[in-house]
Amino acid sequence: MLNNFIDRIKLSFRKDKELYFSLYEILGFYPHNISYYKMALMHKSIMHRNSKGKPVNNERLEFLGDAVLDAVVGDIVYQHFPGKREGFLTNTRSKLVQRDTLNKLAQEMGINQLVLSNGHSSSHNSYMGGNAFEALVGAIYLDRGYDACMKFMQKRILAKMINIDKVAYKEVNFKSKLIEWSQKNRVKLEFVMLGQEKDKNGSPVFTYQVVMEGVKGGEGKGYSKKESQQLASKLTLERLRKEPQYIDSVFTAKANRTKMEEEPVLAVPTTEVKNDFIISQDTEKQESEEKHVNVFKEEVYTEDSSAEDVVASTVTEEITTTATQESEDEFDLSDISAEPKEMSREDIIAAAESAAFAEDKEYSMMIELD
Repeated sequence: MLNNFIDRIKLSFRKDKELYFSLYEILGFYPHNISYYKMALMHKSIMHRNSKGKPVNNERLEFLGDAVLDAVVGDIVYQHFPGKREGFLTNTRSKLVQRDTLNKLAQEMGINQLVLSNGHSSSHNSYMGGNAFEALVGAIYLDRGYDACMKFMQKRILAKMINIDKVAYKEVNFKSKLIEWSQKNRVKLEFVMLGQEKDKNGSPVFTYQVVMEGVKGGEGKGYSKKESQQLASKLTLERLRKEPQYIDSVFTAKANRTKMEEEPVLAVPTTEVKNDFIISQDTEKQESEEKHVNVFKEEVYTEDSSAEDVVASTVTEEITTTATQESEDEFDLSDISAEPKEMSREDIIAAAESAAFAEDKEYSMMIELD
């Protein structure tokens, strides 16, 4: 309070009294170095340059203010929601510092009326006000420090102009909601850019359309890709809720796509070349072993079996072999025929002479014995 009273006394001796009063109404305190605030309210469209020919505008302060604002709001959200998870805190901070929120704040606080521009941006749905708000935060940081930025956000913004609890639990990201819905229902989702043009002031305008399973959804135009996609997502969500025919067409297209994906796929021919004309070395080795098994009939015995056992086994095998051969000779019936051969006259005479000779020989032997 005392500092503001002293600054107010000094104000009578300063130039730009109206700007000082206007900034006091917005910030809640009088600036020390007015040059920071003048630059924060200077839009790049005025093409102002310094003595060295370099452009002078609020873009550098906007960069600084954006970083300071993230830190300050992050600190406030962290203290305001004890126990909440990181994802919730990040989402809440994003809602508080997003361009749409800052644009509304700049409009309500009268910052837009203080911005110096060439006039074309006033009719443009741009982020000029939000950018100027960030630049003012950067100016406060350079002029008064971090604590002054924290006090400004707590006392002037969150305490009077924004309900942080309502913002935290309000879903405003329509694109995220649409993506989440499509993933849960396994619906193929695309954002197709239909065109990019410029308005009468030369500012870029983007047009995007949502396409789900090949079915066209809502279209959105905006001065950034994000803005146009958000609008297209919002219109698509409204159609999904209000038009049963639209959601039916989406799921019909999905059914047709998944049906085609589930069709059986023919087996792909193999590229392996059979080498069956090559003889394996293992096969040759096996055949060689079969040809040369027990060539010398050698017996190999271990320590458990004695040499006597081996000799006895060999003798037994030889006796068995000999008996088998004799049995085969004794019972050789190969010369027996079912039909006896017819004897000739010469065979009969020879047989009779042989028989007579045998009888004479037997008779002579008997006489000699007597």
